Amino acid sequence: MTLGAPDQRPDLVQRRFTAERPDRLWVAGITYVRTCSGWVYAAFVTDVCTRRVVSWQVATHLRTELALDALQMAFWARRREGVNLTGLNHHSDKGAQHLAVRYSERLATEGAVASVGSTGDSYDNALAEAFKSLFKTECIRNPHLPGRDGPWRGIDHVEIAVAEYVDWYNHRRLHGELGMIPPAEYEARFSTAPALTGG
Repeated sequence: MTLGAPDQRPDLVQRRFTAERPDRLWVAGITYVRTCSGWVYAAFVTDVCTRRVVSWQVATHLRTELALDALQMAFWARRREGVNLTGLNHHSDKGAQHLAVRYSERLATEGAVASVGSTGDSYDNALAEAFKSLFKTECIRNPHLPGRDGPWRGIDHVEIAVAEYVDWYNHRRLHGELGMIPPAEYEARFSTAPALTGG
């Protein structure tokens, strides 16, 4: 049996989770939720500049399709909004879903450059890890969440909660890194900024 060469994608971020404009650097990550019916997994794609959750997906499996569906949703949503994704970098950990050939091909089709952190080091994908921690604290482990009347029942229960949480997070949650405004409001500032002209 011959093993393939180790993944050679560079870490273009080097733990510097900054971007001057939206849609220049996305981070991706997957987390899990225990339910009465078994595990449910949630994949997220987040914009580094605006901290906006660009897309998400839930499933009862950890196959590549989970992360790929979230990625495709991100591309579809941003293209639908007329966003030019030229120059996009996409950063993830070395999870099998994000290193899969189909995932890499989808990034290449869109002209996005893959960036991958090191194995087993959460600091190399710290922004995605921070969002997942907030998600678990503010949504999954929150006993006061509207509609939460006990343990998570299954994927349908979690999917509704994720949809509501992402909407709240993007449009109403005040974010300290953004000057205490929600990610969507911060992003809107870029579309209304006056164009620079040469003089």
